[in-house]
Amino acid sequence: MNAPIRIGILFGGPSAEHEVSCASALGVARALAGGGYRTVAIGVTRSGGFRLLPDALLAELRDRPAGERAIDDQLVVSGPAVELRAGPRPGVVQVTAGNAPGAVHAELDVVFPVLHGPYGEDGVVQGLLESLNVPYVGCGILASAVGMNKVAMKRALRAEGIPVTPYVAFDAHTYRAVDDPEKLVTGLRRPLFVKPASMGSSIGISRVGEGDDLAAAVRKALRHDQLVMVEQGVAGRELECAVLGGWRPEASAVGEVRVSGGWFDYQQKYFGDADPMIVPAVLPDEVTARVRELSLRAFAAIGGWGLARVDFFYDEMAGELYVNELNTMPGFTAHSMYPKVWAAVGISYREVVDRLVELARVRHAERSASMAGSLR
Repeated sequence: MNAPIRIGILFGGPSAEHEVSCASALGVARALAGGGYRTVAIGVTRSGGFRLLPDALLAELRDRPAGERAIDDQLVVSGPAVELRAGPRPGVVQVTAGNAPGAVHAELDVVFPVLHGPYGEDGVVQGLLESLNVPYVGCGILASAVGMNKVAMKRALRAEGIPVTPYVAFDAHTYRAVDDPEKLVTGLRRPLFVKPASMGSSIGISRVGEGDDLAAAVRKALRHDQLVMVEQGVAGRELECAVLGGWRPEASAVGEVRVSGGWFDYQQKYFGDADPMIVPAVLPDEVTARVRELSLRAFAAIGGWGLARVDFFYDEMAGELYVNELNTMPGFTAHSMYPKVWAAVGISYREVVDRLVELARVRHAERSASMAGSLR
């Protein structure tokens, strides 16, 4: 009988999406439970330290009834300080005591980095895990970095002929050197959406309509990043599609986000009482097919592996679809769109995480074989 796969869930982190990560991680822990895995949870503090969540506390949080709102239902960053170190053989990482590297708390066969935003979704943690030579879930260093940076992502999509909304980008130095910020958005029609280049969960984003203060919106974005992107708004429907796989990925059903007023900001995503998600979205068959096709093309454009959620604007009047962005580690709570659009085609949350774990191991095995061949 094979030994259970030992999985370490990484969660928390120093980004502004810390709480969202803690909520997503609890969803993943619940999905892994009963799947034949040995799971530990490693919280990342807001200052970047690692903490090993005690097994009893993990079990208590995992087994309690789910909350009405995902953001109220989280793992907590708690426990002794630990470090990740290369294990005794390739493909294994050790969780050691922070003050005693020789004291091994656990050995892991796969790391599942359920981290959102900078540090966890931008290639940084992926680079750490590559250096430790351990399989990990999700996109690699390059795809994570491109997917996190909205400007680099738009350039990659444009290079592959994938439709994106009109935009401009500028850095903090350029903004401070100009006497009127309106000069930086010449050619774009309002409403505008001002965004930090590298942030998710709608954090730091402002909608700027006629008469609104563009400078205030830019300053808000600059609190989260030194690079700002300003997009021209699209009057249309917000659609989302999930991608899952490796060399031959699959696209899910298409979902739609509908909000009663304004736009789908952080408050509505995580603190709203109503569920704004419609799955599957009611669309003509050809539009659904086009969304799924563009999702796979966008995933390939950034060199994706494992998973991503692709967000769209659909201008019904013009019959046009625009890729808004990719999320290489989308929200992973039971309330999130990613598991919902897979459930709509008969793939459960547990099956999704099973596939992601297997994809992590496949990629690592293929890379290890390739490296061994190059050394011959």
